[in-house]
Amino acid sequence: MLKDLYKSHIVPSLKTKLGYSNVMQVPKIVKVCLNIGLGIRGSDSKVMNSCVRDLALIAGQKPVATYAKKSIAGFKIRKGFPIGCKVTLRNNKMYEFLERLIHVVLPREQDFKGLSVNQFDGCGNLSIGIKEHISFLEIDYDKIDKILGLDINIVTNAVNNNDAKLLLMEFGFPFIN
Repeated sequence: MLKDLYKSHIVPSLKTKLGYSNVMQVPKIVKVCLNIGLGIRGSDSKVMNSCVRDLALIAGQKPVATYAKKSIAGFKIRKGFPIGCKVTLRNNKMYEFLERLIHVVLPREQDFKGLSVNQFDGCGNLSIGIKEHISFLEIDYDKIDKILGLDINIVTNAVNNNDAKLLLMEFGFPFIN
């Protein structure tokens, strides 16, 4: 499991690579946030229920519906409309999800060559977009109504992008360069 790998192999390796004197200085993954945005389709309760069901299957815990904070005429949404759902994973469920993401989902993604350094936000957090949520094995292709996109944000306590990239490479994330 990735949690055991982190404690036994990754922490000592990064401690020497980054030149830290204390193991508490070594960066770690804090949480993983999953989000499905529906936009105007969120007002349809059937689509919203299938979105919540699918995200619950993917994450292993119940997601929370997200609502529009203000009305935007260009997007045809009003304040209070449901526009998607999200879930935050921590600890064991986070590591289980990351293992499935690295070894199953990313290799199954169409036209996936690897993650780019440009996907970091400058503070050590990585954002990944999955075009089709059916890449996850938990989703039964016959039971889905619509193929949805999925946003994955991996939040680390690394101080910069280079430390976060080294951490994620130790976990086995496939980077292009």
